[in-house]
Amino acid sequence: MRGFYLKSLKFGGSRISIAVGVNVNLLRLFGSQPVSRYPTFTTSGYQLLQCLSKHRIYDARNLLDEMLPGGTSRSRTVYCTSLVTKFSRSGFVDEARLLFDIMPAERNVVTYNAMLSGYVQCGRLKEAMALFREMPERNVISWTSMLSGLADAGRIDEAKLLFVNMTEKNVVSWNAMVVGLIRNADLENARLVFDKMPVKNVASWNAMIAGYADIGRIEEARTLFDMMPDPNALTWTSMVSGYCRVGEVAEGYNMFQRIRDRNVISWTSMISGFTWNGFYEEALLLFLEMNRTSGVAPNSETLISLAYACAGLRFSELGRQVHAQMLIQAMQCDDYDGRIAKSLIYMYSSFGTMPSAQYLFDNFSDDSVLQSYNCLINGYVRVGDLEKARILFDAAPSRDKITWTSIISGYFSVGLVLQACHLFHYMPFKDEIAWTTMITGHIQNELFDEAMHFFLEMRTFGVIPLSTTYTVLFGAVGAMAYLDHGRSLHGMIIKTQPGFDLILENSVVSMYAKCGELRDACKIFSRMTSRDDISWNSMIMGFAHHGLANEALQVFEAMMESRTRPNSLTFLAVLSACSHAGLLDKGLELFTLMTDVHGIQPGLEHCISVVNILGRAGKFEEAEKFIAGLPFHRHPAMLGAILGVSGPDKRSLGIAERSGKLLLEIDPMNASAHVHLCNLYASNHHHLKEYKLRREMVVKGVKKVPGCSWIVLSGKVHMFLCGDSLNPEAEELLISMSNSCCG
Repeated sequence: MRGFYLKSLKFGGSRISIAVGVNVNLLRLFGSQPVSRYPTFTTSGYQLLQCLSKHRIYDARNLLDEMLPGGTSRSRTVYCTSLVTKFSRSGFVDEARLLFDIMPAERNVVTYNAMLSGYVQCGRLKEAMALFREMPERNVISWTSMLSGLADAGRIDEAKLLFVNMTEKNVVSWNAMVVGLIRNADLENARLVFDKMPVKNVASWNAMIAGYADIGRIEEARTLFDMMPDPNALTWTSMVSGYCRVGEVAEGYNMFQRIRDRNVISWTSMISGFTWNGFYEEALLLFLEMNRTSGVAPNSETLISLAYACAGLRFSELGRQVHAQMLIQAMQCDDYDGRIAKSLIYMYSSFGTMPSAQYLFDNFSDDSVLQSYNCLINGYVRVGDLEKARILFDAAPSRDKITWTSIISGYFSVGLVLQACHLFHYMPFKDEIAWTTMITGHIQNELFDEAMHFFLEMRTFGVIPLSTTYTVLFGAVGAMAYLDHGRSLHGMIIKTQPGFDLILENSVVSMYAKCGELRDACKIFSRMTSRDDISWNSMIMGFAHHGLANEALQVFEAMMESRTRPNSLTFLAVLSACSHAGLLDKGLELFTLMTDVHGIQPGLEHCISVVNILGRAGKFEEAEKFIAGLPFHRHPAMLGAILGVSGPDKRSLGIAERSGKLLLEIDPMNASAHVHLCNLYASNHHHLKEYKLRREMVVKGVKKVPGCSWIVLSGKVHMFLCGDSLNPEAEELLISMSNSCCG
C-alpha cells in the first residue's frame, strides 16, 4: 500500500490538514514547478525547433538532413509529415510552416492536411484557406478540416457552401456539417442535414441528440434517443444532462441508473445535475456512491459541482476537504477559465469564511471577473462587514444587477435604509428583482407604508412584479392584519397574473387566515390543485389562532389522510388549538404522536403549549413535573408559562411562587412576572408580600409595557396604548363607524 502522511497547508489564514500520498509531487501545486513546453520532442527535434524559431534556415536544413532516415522517399516524407504534425499540435504553427516549406522530401496530401489542420486548430483561417486553395490535390480530410474551421469561426455560410461543393463526402464530413450548424445555433438545418445523411454512425446520433438536449428541447432529444440503434455511454449522459437542464431531475436520475458503463463524465453529469437544481445532499451522496462502488476518480468538473453543493448545504468542513483534493491533484494549475477559483470563492463566501475567499480572489482569480466580485460582496454582507463590501462594490470594474442588489440588501440588513434608497436611486437598470429587494428591505425594517409606495411606483414604471414580490407583501399584510391592502393585492393578482404558483397561493391563504377571514382562506385552499405542508399549516394555524380548535383538528386529520407529512409547525398549531380549547386528552395524545410516531423533537414552544394545556385543566403539579424533566426547564419563557397558567386559588400559589422567584432570579427586570405575582398575592390576601414586591418594582424601575392595539380607518393605521385618549379624528371615525353598525 502507498504510505500517507498528514501535511498542513496554510491557506487564507486557516490551516487545512490533508492526506497526501508520498508519491505526489507537492512542488507542482499552484504551478511552482514549470511544466516543459516540449514534453514529447527528442533532443534533435528540440534543436530543429530552436533553429526554425530563430529563422536559422541553413542550420535547420542541415539538421533535418541528419535527422531524416535512410531508405525510400516515402519514408522521408512520412518522417517530415510527423514532425509538421507534432510542431503544429504543440502550438508552433509558424515553425511547422517553415519546416513544411523547407522539407527536402516530397509533400503529399497527408503533409498538406497536417499543415492545414495546424492552421485550423489555432484559428488562423486566412492562412488555412490560402493553403487549401494551393493544394495540388485534396481529399475528404482536407475538405472536412476546412469545413470544421469555418464553422467553428462562425462563418457558417461559407462552411455550407464548401460542403455543397465537396466532391467527396464521408460520414465524418456529414458529422462536421451537423456539428457546425448546431454550434452556430442553426438546429433546424442541422436536423435537415442529419436526416439526409446516407450513413449515420454513433457520433452522428450523439451530435444531434446533444444539440437538442443542450438547448432544453428534451422531447425531441428523447425521440431521437429512442430511435437510435445502439446508444453508448455518451448518448445516455447527454440525455441525463438534458433532463437536468430542464429541471426534470427525477427522469435524469432514472436515465443515469440505466447507464451500464459509467465513466467520470456520466457520474459528473448527474452530480452536476443535482447541484444546479438545488439537490445538494443528493449530489454529495451520489459522489460518495461513486467513490465507494465505481473506482472512478473525480475530475475538476466533479469537484467544482461538489464545491457548490457544499456551499448550498453550508458544509464548511466538507468544503475544505473538496478544496484540499483540488490542491492534491494540482487542479488549479490547469484552471485556464478560472472556474475552479470562482467555485471556491463562491463556496468560502457562502460559508462566511472571508479570509479564504479574499485570498483566492487576490491570488488566483482574474480581477475582472464580475462573478467573483459579487460572491465576495455577498459574503461580506452575510458576515455584516458592510465596509469591505462597499470597498469591493466601488472597486468593481463593472457592475451588474446582482452587484447592485447585493449591496442594497446589505444596507437594509443593518437598518441603513436611507443609504439603500440612495444607491437604488443611482442604480442604472432597475428590474423586478431590484424593486422587490427595495420592497423586502422596507418590510424587514417595519416600514410597510414605504414598501407599498415602492410597489406602486414599480407598477407606475411598468415593471411587472414577481410572485416573490406579492409573497413578501402578503406576509407583511398578514402579520399586521391589513385586510384591505390584502384584498387589493389579491384582486390585482387575479387581474394581472396568468396563474398562481404554489408559493403564491400559500401566501394568499396565510394572509386571509391571519387577518381572520377564514372563509376566504378556506375557499382558496379548497381550490388549490396541489398542496404542501405549508398549505396545510396555514389553514391549521389560522383556525387555531382564532380559537376554532375543532376546525383546526379537522384540517389536521385531512392532512394525515392526504399523506402529507406533518412537521414541527403543524404540531405547534394543533397543540395551540388544544390549549385554547382546553382539550387535555387530545393535546397530550398529539404530543405523544409528534414524538413517538413522527420522531419530531419537541421544541420550547411545543412544551409551553403542553404546560398551557395542563395548567388550563388545573393540572398544576403535572405541569411542574413536566417542566422539571425538560432540558430547558430554567428557560424564562418556560417559567413564564407555568406562572401564567397559575390561577388565583391556593392550590397553584406555591407552584406559581416557586416559578416566579426563579424567573426573577434569571430575569430581574421581567415586568410581567412581577405583575402576575402581585396579582396572585392580592387574590390570596398576601398583602405584605404584594407590598414588598411592588416596592421592589419601584426600586428596580420595573414598568409594565402597556398593551397595544391598532385599527385601520380610511386607509390609515391608528395605534392605541393602554390608557391613551383618542385623538379627535380617530374618535369621530369610531363614532361614525359605531353609528353605521347600529343603523
